[in-house]
Amino acid sequence: MGKRDKEDAKKWVEKAVSFYRASGKRIALAEYTNPNGQFVHDEMYIYALNPRGTMLAHGVNEKFVGEEFINIRDYDGKSFIKEIVDIANREGSGWVEYKWYNPVTKEVLPKIVYFKKVDDLIICSGVYREE
Repeated sequence: MGKRDKEDAKKWVEKAVSFYRASGKRIALAEYTNPNGQFVHDEMYIYALNPRGTMLAHGVNEKFVGEEFINIRDYDGKSFIKEIVDIANREGSGWVEYKWYNPVTKEVLPKIVYFKKVDDLIICSGVYREE
């Protein structure tokens, strides 16, 4: 796979939003959390939050589902989930950058995430940026 850019994250979220609108919430959340599903590819995956920052789906770690993520911080101490939730609730969509562990390269890298609020879901996907 070639290098991903932030437009890939946006396209991924738009695809996930379309799937949600077509299939409904229960099926969409199950598919987003399926590690062998259509929304997990290499380091790209979908995660979904509710408007209070609870993780509803996660393409890489299903143990995160149901956990409160509002106070999670990145490697620099940034409350990036709170920032995502605040912007999504206020503006409907946006971008947030944070530092996160890349399970593929095994290093902490800047990651930029695109997110879009649809009904009571905030659907998110990010790409790692090379330093």
